[in-house]
Amino acid sequence: MHRRHQYSNIPIEIVRTVVAIAETGSLSKAGERLGLSQPAISSQVKRLQSLVGGALFVKTANGTTTTELGKIAVQQARRILEGNDQLLRLGGNDEGPPTLRLGISTLLAEEFIKLQTVHTLADVFVHADLSSAIVRGIIDSYVDVAFVYSNSLTEAEHEITIVNEAEESSIWVRSRDFVLRPGAPIPILAWADDDWMIRTLTRNNISYKIVLRSPSHQLRLEAARAGIGITVVPERMLPSFLVPAREYYLPQLPVRKRLLCVRSGLESNRLSALLQQLSLAFFDTAKLVRQIETG
Repeated sequence: MHRRHQYSNIPIEIVRTVVAIAETGSLSKAGERLGLSQPAISSQVKRLQSLVGGALFVKTANGTTTTELGKIAVQQARRILEGNDQLLRLGGNDEGPPTLRLGISTLLAEEFIKLQTVHTLADVFVHADLSSAIVRGIIDSYVDVAFVYSNSLTEAEHEITIVNEAEESSIWVRSRDFVLRPGAPIPILAWADDDWMIRTLTRNNISYKIVLRSPSHQLRLEAARAGIGITVVPERMLPSFLVPAREYYLPQLPVRKRLLCVRSGLESNRLSALLQQLSLAFFDTAKLVRQIETG
């Protein structure tokens, strides 16, 4: 008599939890995304760790990050989810996950959202984050389309196709009442992977101190409005409540590229429509028109 082999199955909910933790860097944020309590998230992680035979995540000063085993597990989990979602769409299931995953820089997110309606985003999941995080999303295959600045793009040069690009000039901004004490380090309102301000000041041997660091563009602007420090914005996006900081000691900022990218190998009519919408709204359309005419 043959003994029937016992298979272990991993519930899809646990797979989604593991991916959510990896993408948010936090058990609590993953819980918020999935509508689960932190104890429930922790329980799911422990269950999966017992099945795969090792720790998947480790706590650090900056949050929760994956172990070496965890990186492999998350990669496989994304493949499982992609297969699951494709299977759900075979019968035209409109209740399944969104068709496209758009990653967008927090600097550009508000401008993008103002152009949208519930219908234009009906089948698009929008993930707003720092450009470097969006690029990592392209590399790890949880972002399909990226609308970012050129930070860290070289990491993904073999993983993406650049659809459109434009140069972007940036300016220092401050409140109207901001005053810097003579000889004092410049107070900077920065973001996690800042290399616009910090690298520019360092190259020019200018003393500074970071008084606020946040991934939130709006929070940095509000801190500048309050006179806490100065920050940088794309010149075309200067808010009405701030003024350009033209003090003699501030060096000129480098020109950056605004990029529209897509994960290599993706093709669909919906993807083409989204790329065309973004190109018409944010880029010189001449290149797009030539691409359409040449097929």
